[in-house]
Amino acid sequence: MKSAAAPPSLLVLRPRDGEDDQPVKPLEWGLMRRLFGYTGAVATKRNALLVLTVVRSAQLPAFSWLAASIINGPITARDTGALVLGLVAYGALALVTDGMFHFRQRYALEIGETVVNQLRAEVFARVQRQPMSFFHRVKLGRIISRVTSDIESVRVGIQDVLFVSVIQFGSMLFAAVVMAWSDWKMFLVVAGMAPVLWLINNRFRLQLSRLTRASSESFSRVTATLAESVGGMRITQGFVRQATNLGLFRSLLADHARYNIALARTSAVLTPLLELNSQFFIAILLLFGGWRVFEGDMTVGGLITFFLLANQFFAPIATIGTQYNQALVAMAGAERVFRLIDTPPEWVDDPTATDLPDPRAGKSQVTSDKEQDAAAGSGSWNLPLDTSHLPPAGGMRVEFRAVTFGYDPARPVLHDVSFTAAPGEMIALVGHTGSGKSSIINLVTKFYLPTQGEVLLDGREVRTITSRSLHRQLGLVQQTNFLFSGTVLENLRFSRPEATEDDVREAARQLDCLDQLEALPRGLATEVGERGAGLSLGQRQLICFVRALLADPRLVVLDEATSAIDAVTEARLQRALQRLLQGRTSFVVAHRLSTIRQAQQVLVLAAGRIIEKGTHADLLARRGHYAALYAQFTQVGETF
Repeated sequence: MKSAAAPPSLLVLRPRDGEDDQPVKPLEWGLMRRLFGYTGAVATKRNALLVLTVVRSAQLPAFSWLAASIINGPITARDTGALVLGLVAYGALALVTDGMFHFRQRYALEIGETVVNQLRAEVFARVQRQPMSFFHRVKLGRIISRVTSDIESVRVGIQDVLFVSVIQFGSMLFAAVVMAWSDWKMFLVVAGMAPVLWLINNRFRLQLSRLTRASSESFSRVTATLAESVGGMRITQGFVRQATNLGLFRSLLADHARYNIALARTSAVLTPLLELNSQFFIAILLLFGGWRVFEGDMTVGGLITFFLLANQFFAPIATIGTQYNQALVAMAGAERVFRLIDTPPEWVDDPTATDLPDPRAGKSQVTSDKEQDAAAGSGSWNLPLDTSHLPPAGGMRVEFRAVTFGYDPARPVLHDVSFTAAPGEMIALVGHTGSGKSSIINLVTKFYLPTQGEVLLDGREVRTITSRSLHRQLGLVQQTNFLFSGTVLENLRFSRPEATEDDVREAARQLDCLDQLEALPRGLATEVGERGAGLSLGQRQLICFVRALLADPRLVVLDEATSAIDAVTEARLQRALQRLLQGRTSFVVAHRLSTIRQAQQVLVLAAGRIIEKGTHADLLARRGHYAALYAQFTQVGETF
């Protein structure tokens, strides 16, 4: 029966990064050794668990041997005293075994938890060190799948599969040794099954490995699609895509189910085969053992003893088959987790890079209301600010020298871009969608590196500066604001964790929005909800502005930052934004004409090139591309 082909629309849901295209080896020893290395933090418990596991392997065959000895000895001889002693010994062995089993279970769980915690922490740390290009390429759901389902499968492999398998194999080994010591002729019959078991395992292991890996990959696609769908629920409902998305999701679920069913069918063939093989050899042992008893070459008691040991030898085979399947799942999960951990960043800071000095030497740029009112005067946003009494500008000098850049180096989106922003200048970026405005911002903030040319900050090429030191002097407010779960106060302090509540209130007061934040249901203690869902778009944007000011940045980036704020609130923010930008170098993706008029430089971009630059007045006087844009947009309102 052929499975239904996925509809063409599902092609976009398949992995595009090639991360799942590499071959996998079933039960690769290198992965096992690497996983075992994570137990170093609990080496004492790990070693104790290994000892307990080996002892447990010997204890299980010991039960069979002791039971056979009681049957052949006291029971056969009708010796009540010896029978009591035998039962006491059996009970003592049971108590010791169960007592050790308690510690084995506890240590296994603790070791598994230790490994899982270390893996999750390492994945999180490695992901945070990836550049922004990584998150544009890899879906969020894939990362979540690695941290959840894949690492959970590793937990099962560590705390269950590994030690249970050792016990089962150990039990078979100890039972084999006792059987060989008891009757080597009968043992040769048992040993004859080894090639058969090897052939069966070799026949199924590659198929099981392939299906297990395919099942894990399909589940990752399900997780990625679920995360994407929940994140875009507003769009889904707004365009009435519920039924369509449900159909796509059901197709992914059907795809995942096909792999799981194929895996279950294969396992359902392997396990009965192993069981049938065991029963077949039991029948051979009965035939050969019975013949020997008839011939007087073996006693009935000896046959009973051997069969009890043989059962102890054959019983683990079905369990080992099940553990083998779980081991494949764990190895597939470990392979994917380590592939994520081992994914090298597309770029990292140069080892010789040094911190970007802050010429302010820690001096706070947050001034009092009185000073700010004096600085702002009574003028409007469109009037120049009197800065004669302010300290020297603490802005950052930014220079682009013949910069070419492409997210894919083979397809540049910026071409030979050159300009200079003096400390404290406002640079407005103007252009249609796709003209390169966001790409310039990405290079200024060192979220990406130029493909060709140089980006200089305070006269230093950006590659020679540590990202951490640059970002500590950066204030970023985007059109799509992002808040973390927690309170308003916690989100405001995100840019400066050491800030006191008074510092936060002072920053909000400077931006003339403290009253709006205090008007929230619980003031600064109001929970914002996931991604700020408990607040309006304007309230979220206000928090982002205050957060940026609290960082006291030298470089400010406003990417359509006022688009989510209503006209009344923006009017209150105009002077406050002037305070935020004063003395700081700023890059503003222009959204309103009032912003552009204040800029010392306006860069007009088209198709990744600067086609015009100058002040607002200069560009209008040239009657070029900018003047045409200005005339076009002023006909429909103030928005540019």
